[in-house]
Amino acid sequence: MLNSTQTCGLLVLLLSLFCAHFSWGWFQNNAKSQSPQKEPVYGNTPESQDQSCLCHLTGVLDDCFCDIESIDVFNNFKIYPHIRKLMERDFFRYYKVNLKRPCPFWPDDGQCFIKDCHVEPCPESKVPVGIKSGNYNKYSQTSSSSSDVRECEQAHELGAVNNTLSNQTKEAFADWAHHDDAQDHFCGLDDEMSPDAEYVDLLLNPERYTGYKGPSAWRVWNSIYEENCFKPRSVYRPLNPLAPSRGDDDGEGFYTWLEGLCLEKRVFYRLISGLHSSINIHLCAEYLLDEGWGKSVWGPNLHEFRRRFDPAETKGEGTRRLKNLYFLYLIELRALTKVTPYFERSFINLYTGNTQEDSSTKDLLLQVLNETKSFPMHFDESSMFAGHKTESKTLKEEFRLHFKNISRIMDCVGCSKCRLWGTLQTQGLGTALRILFSEKEIKSLPENSPSKGFQLTRQEIVALLNGFARLSTSIKELHNFRTLLKDQR
Repeated sequence: MLNSTQTCGLLVLLLSLFCAHFSWGWFQNNAKSQSPQKEPVYGNTPESQDQSCLCHLTGVLDDCFCDIESIDVFNNFKIYPHIRKLMERDFFRYYKVNLKRPCPFWPDDGQCFIKDCHVEPCPESKVPVGIKSGNYNKYSQTSSSSSDVRECEQAHELGAVNNTLSNQTKEAFADWAHHDDAQDHFCGLDDEMSPDAEYVDLLLNPERYTGYKGPSAWRVWNSIYEENCFKPRSVYRPLNPLAPSRGDDDGEGFYTWLEGLCLEKRVFYRLISGLHSSINIHLCAEYLLDEGWGKSVWGPNLHEFRRRFDPAETKGEGTRRLKNLYFLYLIELRALTKVTPYFERSFINLYTGNTQEDSSTKDLLLQVLNETKSFPMHFDESSMFAGHKTESKTLKEEFRLHFKNISRIMDCVGCSKCRLWGTLQTQGLGTALRILFSEKEIKSLPENSPSKGFQLTRQEIVALLNGFARLSTSIKELHNFRTLLKDQR
């Protein structure tokens, strides 16, 4: 039994503990209510003081009037859910590509023999009949028949003329026709009819970390940055693994040089950097985590993400790289908005041979395109190539040829799966650029018939939408990495 003194003492102790607990709880809740609610990445919280990868990824982007937060919300809630479904449709999942072309710039390093580098081609028997019909400028059965008649008539007329021409002249005509077809393209013309070209099911060959790295991979990106981004060799690019170390050089010299360039050349560098960043995010998000019991487990690798993007690990480069991803997203978003009238025409059908699915696929595509038009802060491409007519034309051609060269460098990638996705995303960006600089041709498209002024092949359409879907996925994955970083803290 407790005496009265002990009982009073116990009550005082319990009361003091209760008060202390209540006071601490009130302090915590009051502190939360007093502090503004912020996104976990963008707030200046004590946790963000540790140079976390995403703490400075905020605000308005350079060279445009759009902020990162607006893009995050727009993409993650309006674009990503729909474009993910669209890429599962047959029209967009099959991509024909030649992965056996030799590297045109240096001796072949040989193919990567890591099993995850392998691409499993799709047997033609599995490819929808409408896709493998042969002419990718035909989107519907109706347009195919009328086009066939015109092509036969043109071939007959050309054959009659050719009977009077020498072989040399015929070859010259072929070269001129090839030049006319290629003059506005930013990527090399596809060799889809090559016996080495094969259909690939993109859903069965997803972009992910394969283990392909080291000097062979470095040489590809080094050639892209050092030889095709308008950079003199005297300017040191930060963190270049193939250049001698500059000690404490934090890249300020490089960015001083970059800011001194004209808008067009600055944009070019940022597009390539954004594409590189997007690819790196895919590799970090789909990383081989476990290979046990014959079944591979793939998922996000936070350590790999930090290594590639954390400012502390990259001397501040990580934030710049990620901002360039957002800039690239805006460029391709703008291209989709500009090309919407092309797909809104009634005779354009994404033809696979399955009438019901084809109609549903087009409806879903138009839904995505109409969402892109609702974005309020589009990039203004009219500011590019807007100077003196002759100089602008020369600069635009230089811009196009540099990008076309990069598309050829993809043939030097030793990992087949990396080459597949690198080729597709490069072609997608090239198609987006072609759209942006074909405004007059798109505006003058006839409503009920094809146009020779502007035409997209099926290959270009598949690359354009899949390429943009990859960027949309990258921005969504950044949100996932934000959550992982927050949980780790």
